[in-house]
Amino acid sequence: MRIRPLLAVLSTALVGALGVTSAASATPPSPLIIGGGTVSSAPWAAAVLSNGSFTCSGSVIAAQWVLTARHCISGTMSVRVGSVNRTSGGVTRTVSATYTRNDLALMRLSSTVSTSAVSLASSNPPINSTNSIYGWGMTCYSGCSASTVLKTATVRVTSNSATDAYGGQAIRSTRINGNAWRGDSGGPQFYNGQQVGVASTADGSSIQNYGSVAYNRAWITSVAGV
Repeated sequence: MRIRPLLAVLSTALVGALGVTSAASATPPSPLIIGGGTVSSAPWAAAVLSNGSFTCSGSVIAAQWVLTARHCISGTMSVRVGSVNRTSGGVTRTVSATYTRNDLALMRLSSTVSTSAVSLASSNPPINSTNSIYGWGMTCYSGCSASTVLKTATVRVTSNSATDAYGGQAIRSTRINGNAWRGDSGGPQFYNGQQVGVASTADGSSIQNYGSVAYNRAWITSVAGV
C-alpha cells in the first residue's frame, strides 16, 4: 500500500505528501477528514496558503510562529489563524521566514497573533494510544475538494519508529473513525492535550505518518523559543 505525502492536491492523484493545488467540482459526500467530524472551535488552527491558495494545515505554537510540514513550503507563504473556516474569519499574516528539519517547517509570521497556541509534547505517544488529528484536507479519496471547515478524527498509534517524507522519525497510526488525506499535511496530532505529530504522509485509506514533535523538539526550541 503506497504511502503518499499529504499536500492538498485535489484535482490529480498525488504521488508524494499530503497537500492541495486546485479544487475539484464534486460535492463532498460528508463534511469530514475522511470520516471523523467537524470542529466548532480551534483558535490555534492555521490554514496554510501558498501564493494565496490553500495548501496545507498547521498549528500556532507561539504568538509569531506556525508549525506545518516542510513539503508545504513553496512560493509566497501566508496563513489564516483563529478560524475553523479556512476561507474567512480569524486573521491573516504573511510569512517572513521559514525553517525546516525533516518534514517539519516553522513559519515566522510578519507580526504576532493573539490566538491561543498549542502545547508541544516532549515524548511520543504510547503504542495503542488513541490520538486526535486535525486538518482541512479532502473528505474522500478522490473527486472531493478540501473541507471548508476544520475536521478532526481519532486514530490509534501503531508505531513510533516510522519515517516522514524526509526520513525523520514519525508516528504511524491507523484509523479509528477517520484518517488524514491530501490537504491535512502539516496538521497536528494530539495526545493528552499536547501536539505530538505533524501530518506528513498517508495512504488515503487507513495509515498515516506524522513527523514526531518530540524527535524535533530541541530544534523547535532553538528556532522558535518554545
